[in-house]
Amino acid sequence: MPKPNGFAYTATASGTVHITHHNHPATTLNGSRAARFLQEVTAGDPQLVMARWTGNYKHGNERTARNHPRNRR
Repeated sequence: MPKPNGFAYTATASGTVHITHHNHPATTLNGSRAARFLQEVTAGDPQLVMARWTGNYKHGNERTARNHPRNRR
């Protein structure tokens, strides 16, 4: 599975964090969630952390779902 890419974040002075994916807004974090995100993003792989926080994260079941009879066309 390829690593996530294309994520960027901007932290404002008011404590808000804006996360974008390929220059499109993905999510906005405020307060304690923004603080936790900033701690985590500096400690780990930033792209992986942003993918997880935005929900744009592959779980490994995509192939199984694609092969399910209900999803075949």
